[in-house]
Amino acid sequence: MVSPKYHIFVCTSCRVNGQQKGFCFSKDAVDIVGKFMEEIDSRDLSSEVMVTNTGCFGICNKGPIIVIYPEGTWYGNVTPDDVEEIVESHIENGNAVERLVI
Repeated sequence: MVSPKYHIFVCTSCRVNGQQKGFCFSKDAVDIVGKFMEEIDSRDLSSEVMVTNTGCFGICNKGPIIVIYPEGTWYGNVTPDDVEEIVESHIENGNAVERLVI
């Protein structure tokens, strides 16, 4: 069983039937997942960080939503351009990106 140091959950508005449609999906959430995977891979963090796309967290007006465990830090209004900062600040240095915390 994999036990990552960090687990990043990204709402992509994935429905039970597998369809992706909804607020976070319409605001580039799938691209955010891809950017996280690229950043993690390029920084050689794949053994420490897992990225999972999720269904709705229920606060669509703040989406796209990202939740990082084990801290349980919630980020809102995340864009693909924010991913590098989140990985560097939160994942590598242990500091939340306060401007995005909800």
